[in-house]
Amino acid sequence: MPDLRRLDPAQPWVELSTTPADWKEADPQLLASMLGQLHLIRAFEETVLELAGEGLVHGPAHSSIGQEGGAVGSIIGMRSTDAVNGSHRGHHQFLAKAITHVSQGTLDLDDLVTDDLQSVLQRTLAEILGLAQGFCHGRGGSMHLQWFEAGALGTNAIVGGGVPLGAGNAWAQKHAGTTDITMSYFGDGAVNIGSVLESMNLTSAWKLPLGFFIENNLYAVSTRVDEATGEPRLSARGLGFGIHSWRVDGMDPLAVYLATKQAEDVMRSGGGPAVIEAEVYRFFHQNGAYPGSAFGYRSKEEEASWRARDPLVRVAQEMLTLGLITDEVVASVRAQAQAAMRAAAAELLEDDPDAEGKRRIIASLWPDPSFVDVGLRGDTSELANARTLDPIDYTGDLTETKFVDAVAAVMARRMEEDERIIVLGEDVHRLAGGTNGATKGLPASFPGRVLGTPISENAFAGLGGGMALDGRFRPVVEFMYPDFMWVAADQVFNQIGKARHMFGGDNPVPLVLRTKVAMGSGYGSQHLMDPAGIFATSPGWRIIAPSSAADYIGLMNTALALQDPVLVIEHVDLYGDKQSIPAGDLDYQLPFGKAGIRRIGSDMTVISYLSMVKHSLEAVEQTGIDAEVIDLRWLDRASLDWETLGESIKKTNNVLIVEQGARGTSYGAWLADELHRRFFDWLDQPIERVTGGEASPSISKVLERAAIARTEEVVAGLERVRRGWGGY
Repeated sequence: MPDLRRLDPAQPWVELSTTPADWKEADPQLLASMLGQLHLIRAFEETVLELAGEGLVHGPAHSSIGQEGGAVGSIIGMRSTDAVNGSHRGHHQFLAKAITHVSQGTLDLDDLVTDDLQSVLQRTLAEILGLAQGFCHGRGGSMHLQWFEAGALGTNAIVGGGVPLGAGNAWAQKHAGTTDITMSYFGDGAVNIGSVLESMNLTSAWKLPLGFFIENNLYAVSTRVDEATGEPRLSARGLGFGIHSWRVDGMDPLAVYLATKQAEDVMRSGGGPAVIEAEVYRFFHQNGAYPGSAFGYRSKEEEASWRARDPLVRVAQEMLTLGLITDEVVASVRAQAQAAMRAAAAELLEDDPDAEGKRRIIASLWPDPSFVDVGLRGDTSELANARTLDPIDYTGDLTETKFVDAVAAVMARRMEEDERIIVLGEDVHRLAGGTNGATKGLPASFPGRVLGTPISENAFAGLGGGMALDGRFRPVVEFMYPDFMWVAADQVFNQIGKARHMFGGDNPVPLVLRTKVAMGSGYGSQHLMDPAGIFATSPGWRIIAPSSAADYIGLMNTALALQDPVLVIEHVDLYGDKQSIPAGDLDYQLPFGKAGIRRIGSDMTVISYLSMVKHSLEAVEQTGIDAEVIDLRWLDRASLDWETLGESIKKTNNVLIVEQGARGTSYGAWLADELHRRFFDWLDQPIERVTGGEASPSISKVLERAAIARTEEVVAGLERVRRGWGGY
């Protein structure tokens, strides 16, 4: 028989329940403020359901009725500088944080609603109705509520999607020297999501003050938690990552408060993250004003048993037992909360003259339709005083360097000048500069600012996004290969790319994402893609693609000055090239949105980027065609040099777009469509394109070469265009 020995978790896992003594010892003001917050949130949610029933809420109305105890109990003791983010069912979390902020955690039950608090209720309701006076100017609606001033980082419609962003905020709090914490709220479904588990691992490894608050309401839409997971005690997830974990009755706000205070002690003292599982119950269906029993997946008896444990009733009963309030006070609190919501609604609605007994939204409160794209990205005013230099026009002294050494050198220069810059990614702190030498010398020169991450793109990309949104740091995230963006697609596209616009357009997202195209290196189908086409069709990102070391310096400096997320695409074929750069100057910016004309010509316009610029120039020389070769440098719609492209097309009347990668994810397809629409009248023939094959490059050296474009394919493309104009 083998010898078996029980293994205990590295950190404690406890279930916390209150006793009568806990209620007796609790600060009466704390209990009064809890009661006030619970009633305000309940009245708010009832109003939302009422308006949804009238057809006035566009989209879902995910009610938190029944779950208020978890939010109020955990947030009421927080500082304004502490932060929270949450899920699609997040009204109660947002309101608890906003109310705690404006009231400093103290409510007067005799005069419950101050002017500031009334404003919070009205602006939150306006946001859910999609109105301009909402916290996100109507863009966020019910599922995307954000108010940075109060420490509300934003609720999130993607299950588990906000957790990595919360980790980034916690990293910023810790490394800014504060004892603040971040609490990320999510439900039973998210505990099985990769982004949550990756974030648990990362925050534990790095001892970040992030609270993982699990609102276990026992159901997804209709699927019970014990059907979906083998361990329905969801706080057990923390044990595998060495995280302190608590399990608590979420219908008891004081129990939640006490558990949170214990968790805060761990987080604020440098002990790392904490998990709190609060078992709660949503009284209604996933969305709308009907109970789950109406859809057959819950029984009326089950619902009644949970309603008997209503957190509003629990707090009131305990306070009545202690003689702290009377039934009349409870009734007054309820009436004040309802009156506040009637007043908030009255400011946003009016009687509908075309439908007796019905209301409509006051038309003047809608956002102006012209606001639709405002704030998708910044206005680049931050570049107004930049010192720019275009290497094409530079006539000063030059020095030679390898392309990859310029990558490391300009980053070192910027990190020396700007202490906010943090570099993170897999192996960036090892191997004498990561896998290609792009971070050479940085770990030794900037200890603590070059972070080697776990292999968890979702977690560390989102952590970078959270750092950027915090505003105190400027993250530079490296994806070892661009194909890995699919692993982190939610964080890259749903979170980072959409964050500024989705939450109203006001908050910058200064993040740089570096990656490299490695076609020709033999790494196969899952490592070699060109990401330009995917990012160009994904809103919010700026994209740079340098073909020379001198351009790289200026483009990276510009990227690090922008207040938008910027994708920096590099190419391994260029890393070893020795190239000339301005001597002794690592501080210039490339002029924003300026393409480079690498060769002047009149027969056709050849448009390319990255290593294919060199292949295009070689092909032009081989064919003898008098082509104008344009190096795009900037690839996204808002940054492209349409003026230079237009002037060239109007001169040559023929266009060849050259790229190396697969047709299916082609950047050129998108660009050709745009050019046809803008310059159709000047084109003598349809735009021709050079791309790789339909399939991704595979491992076989022969098949890999067949799948990608180089000089030979550009020569063939040039000849096709020449045949089209009858140039033979």
